[in-house]
Amino acid sequence: MSEIFKQTPLHAEHLKLGARMVPFAGWDMPVQYQGILAEHRAVRDSVGAFDVSHMGEFEIFGPGAEAFLQWLTPNDVAAIAVGGSQYSCLLRPDAGMIDDIFVYRLEDRFLIVVNAANVEKVDAWLQAYRRNDVSIRNASSETGLIAVQGPLAIPALRPLMHDDLSTLARRGVRRSQVAGVDCLIGRTGYTGEDGVEIFCGARDIVRLWNGVLNDASRSIQPCGLGARDTLRLEAGNLLYGHDMDDTTNPLEAGLGFIVKLDKGDFLGRDVLMRIKAEGPRRRLVGFEMTGRGVPRAGCPVQSDGRSVGQVTSGSYAPTLDRNIGLAMVEAPVAAVGQVFDVVIRDRPVQAKVVKLPFYRSRQRSGTV
Repeated sequence: MSEIFKQTPLHAEHLKLGARMVPFAGWDMPVQYQGILAEHRAVRDSVGAFDVSHMGEFEIFGPGAEAFLQWLTPNDVAAIAVGGSQYSCLLRPDAGMIDDIFVYRLEDRFLIVVNAANVEKVDAWLQAYRRNDVSIRNASSETGLIAVQGPLAIPALRPLMHDDLSTLARRGVRRSQVAGVDCLIGRTGYTGEDGVEIFCGARDIVRLWNGVLNDASRSIQPCGLGARDTLRLEAGNLLYGHDMDDTTNPLEAGLGFIVKLDKGDFLGRDVLMRIKAEGPRRRLVGFEMTGRGVPRAGCPVQSDGRSVGQVTSGSYAPTLDRNIGLAMVEAPVAAVGQVFDVVIRDRPVQAKVVKLPFYRSRQRSGTV
């Protein structure tokens, strides 16, 4: 019996556009329309739109909501102003990562966005730690989400709005209308470019999607998960389930910037304090191939003929015209400039550790 995959409310629209559909995290999703390379370049040079309605959304509210999230995440939730957002993660007691998340602070609640494959796991985790003064609502099935990304994203959306998105700060969030649809708009994204992520009710997402793609200039190109993956890799953004999982702690994953050990107690803090004092035994690093070959997830990494780790993500980088990847390796070979071999089709090919991100937009700073 063939496996049945979930469909976002935009599934029929993707088919109309001629998208090639593939299974992803239990969903039938568009991997490309015109082609991964064309879509990648559209986002780097102009603007593209992605259906990311498969992602999960949870509303956390009540008088204890902030303290609840302070306990479950290593970042400082109290530092998020109303109308702001923060990259973070949910931690286990051993500091393993349940998921990486975005936390948006709204007027009366928090909205957390989680990875599609982890919705049920996160739901169970939140409920297990829920306090009497906290309410949790899994809004995933009721929420549609599209990402409009690229250096021309904000100008391209202007004809569809009365609001001026150029005044929305990076990582800011506000309510507005797009193409006549009531939305929540975050100036966030996963591509390394400027842009927004637009939330609305699932019943309105088709109207929003078609309004965005049929804007006055028709400049916004539909893009699939293939380009989203090459874009995020160039920007040094991690993918849960590949570059990190529940056996990975944020210090190993190079996410020390979301760990605020001085904010007070939180789940996994003691473990992270010890790891920071001793130094992680392994680290996630960025590398570029100096020999010929495209690295792929799962390729072994060797140093002096000895196994020292493996590739977690790898691809040809269209913007950079080189082959790049991320690898979890033993700490002694993690320094920038370190040379090691990536085993590609049983052949060791030389690579060099480089500083992340691989690519930095002229319009943005930071990697997430």
